[in-house]
Amino acid sequence: MTRAVLSLGSNLGDRFAFLQGAVTGLRERLQAVSPVYETAAWGVEDQPDFLNAVVIVHADDVDEWGWLAMGQRLENEAGRVRLRHWGPRTLDVDVVTVDGVTSEHPDLRLPHPGTPERATVLIPWLDVEPDAVLPGHGRVADVMAGLSADGVRRRDDLRLEW
Repeated sequence: MTRAVLSLGSNLGDRFAFLQGAVTGLRERLQAVSPVYETAAWGVEDQPDFLNAVVIVHADDVDEWGWLAMGQRLENEAGRVRLRHWGPRTLDVDVVTVDGVTSEHPDLRLPHPGTPERATVLIPWLDVEPDAVLPGHGRVADVMAGLSADGVRRRDDLRLEW
């Protein structure tokens, strides 16, 4: 069995519906779904705010490449178009980590690059796994302690159903 942490984000169209679609597409493999957060864009900042969440998934027959393929399939189903790096998107599904696997392959870097600097991933992850560890970086709570949570707002009015 593999266990993965996936981050979900959307800042175009019906942002919540795109997150819900991803959760629905992963339903049979879900172990946990975080609350939804609204966050300022990261990287390219001149774009709409994101809705973000983290899910923990597991499966007997899916490895890290399978999780990547599943995430890309969900993005495609949401009509994602890649016009610019870190640009606006209907849905972004990032493979954050899979069973502590590390990879420097250009198509699948694990843990996902940038995670240690992204409160938009770490905060929702801590909601569903308070003792989480980011391979190569230590306890997620310790990593988050060095970051600002400014601009990361929990949206209790939005609940992902699973």
